[in-house]
Amino acid sequence: MAIGGIWPSLLLMAGIVAAVGLCRSLVRRRLHAHPHLCSFLLEAFSTFQVCACTNELCLLGNVEPKPHTALTLTYGFTVLHGLTLTGSTCNPCGVLQPLWGGGTSLKAGGLKIGAQFVAATLARVFMHFVWRLGIAEAHPGALSQGCSNPMQTTEVQAFCIELLFSVVFQLTILQVEAVKPSYRVHLIALLITMLVYAGGNLTGAIFNPALAFSLHPKCFYDNFLIYSLVYWIAPSLGKFLIFYVFKKTLPCTWFKNQEADILYLIVYLSSGLNKIEKTLNCNISIEVIQSQGFLLQMQAVYFKLS
Repeated sequence: MAIGGIWPSLLLMAGIVAAVGLCRSLVRRRLHAHPHLCSFLLEAFSTFQVCACTNELCLLGNVEPKPHTALTLTYGFTVLHGLTLTGSTCNPCGVLQPLWGGGTSLKAGGLKIGAQFVAATLARVFMHFVWRLGIAEAHPGALSQGCSNPMQTTEVQAFCIELLFSVVFQLTILQVEAVKPSYRVHLIALLITMLVYAGGNLTGAIFNPALAFSLHPKCFYDNFLIYSLVYWIAPSLGKFLIFYVFKKTLPCTWFKNQEADILYLIVYLSSGLNKIEKTLNCNISIEVIQSQGFLLQMQAVYFKLS
């Protein structure tokens, strides 16, 4: 697809972002007296935006020049989501930590996760309706697709890749909590873009159960057990490992000494990825860890600025 053909898709996604922003604003103003309903709707609208835009972005993966255009759009819209969806996780794994740590009730956590999966389903239905209108060049072809087979490797390798990426992502989230929001959103967007570049051709690098369900519902229908293990259990297990292994077993100073954390994290991730590459014979580029090293060195500078 030529780069000029992406403008209808960009306008569509901009319209979705604007509409969701308006809905979130109305919910905050009108339903602040009903905290559970307000939380449910805010999470649902936010997840709808992420899933709908990502469904559309997936159609732009073949836009020339490849993969620069797709990665640029991934980075740009991740920043946009981070700036416009403050206060929402849009990821069931993000709700698990406060649930396990006692920071939120089971009812509140269940409502958020339920809102995310409801919104993921509605986003897919909405995008199918839009694609039937044939607004963009890629829309007619999207309707005829069955399961797009995002796993281009064995099930075991796909499970390990999604688990690894979830651990890397959750570790970085913990590390950038103290960074100014204006810097943090770019750091997270850069990390997600690098993970998509490193593993997008193997598993899609999703590490978000709700988003995976929205992107590949037919695959879940055809082979529910395998896809639930790779795209639901693996990211959740990554969150579990971060919460219990790192937060419970490592000293508290591990999370307080930011510069020591950064150096340790770079060494740990580099050695871990090398072991996984040798064991699984996966095509995961070491460049992603080197890039994360650069990312986390940037983070050290941001800590000094903040």
